[in-house]
Amino acid sequence: MELIRGLHNLRPAHRGGVATIGNFDGVHIGHRRILDQVIAEARLRQVPATVILFEPQPTEFFAPDKAPPRLMTLRDKIRALRRAGVDQVLCCRFDEHFRSQSAAEFVDNLLVQGLDICFLVVGDDFRFGADRCGDFDYLVTAGLQRGFVVSDTATCEIAGQRVSSTRIRATLQQGELDQAAALLGHPYSISGRVRHGDKRGSQLGVPTANLAMRRVQSPVAGVYAVRVNGAGLKGAPGVANVGTRPTVNGVDNRLEVHLLAFSGDLYGRHLEVEFLHFLRPEKKYDGLEALTAAIHTDIDNAQAFFSHHDGP
Repeated sequence: MELIRGLHNLRPAHRGGVATIGNFDGVHIGHRRILDQVIAEARLRQVPATVILFEPQPTEFFAPDKAPPRLMTLRDKIRALRRAGVDQVLCCRFDEHFRSQSAAEFVDNLLVQGLDICFLVVGDDFRFGADRCGDFDYLVTAGLQRGFVVSDTATCEIAGQRVSSTRIRATLQQGELDQAAALLGHPYSISGRVRHGDKRGSQLGVPTANLAMRRVQSPVAGVYAVRVNGAGLKGAPGVANVGTRPTVNGVDNRLEVHLLAFSGDLYGRHLEVEFLHFLRPEKKYDGLEALTAAIHTDIDNAQAFFSHHDGP
């Protein structure tokens, strides 16, 4: 799969494909239904299957202080789209110039002159152009005029509710990790490279891997039973804390993982942490002794979770 950063990097081989447009945050089961349709149409026509993304995401551009936390970083999104079978991702910078395009300019610059698409798959609630004046009906009409077919996608529902990134964020914030996994098609995870921290976990007798979050906000917070993959680990059980570590007056948002049955050097290695069970919210304790006792209780509760779910 090829990542194309900006319209100026488009080449003739990138043109003429089947495309879809969206944030694809989480690449959940609803997204994969769209991607399956795009890929099937592309294979039928023997052209590239293309996903069009925007960075920053539009909500982050318009209201950076109110934008919801991302379910995944751009790096993880690209990896998920590659696994889904997408041939190329066009990542456009969403800035004032891009935002101010009319619906007609959006279609002409991006879909016709840029990618010269033959087929477009979007949701019937898709809006675009300055003041969101373009919609699905506009695209259908434009396609008839400019030579591409437009198809919508059936809403993907679970338990009578639409599958969406917003719904997944809500389930994560409520600690409903099984429900989030059902909507995603797999356990929710965060990946990152292990970096040096303040070594406080080792000082307390509970060494932790400190992962670079690379995000201002996280959709999860608190203490969790997790499994860890990467660096030779496959489903290794652990306990993770996501938060600011108020007992030690921390300020930055961190993901720290204690592996239950591992000892070794993981610095610089890339790990994926799967969140399986919510144990408790993060809280401020009266000193390190109380914090240490709480951590050991967390470890006991995580071991009980894995014992119950893994079985003998």
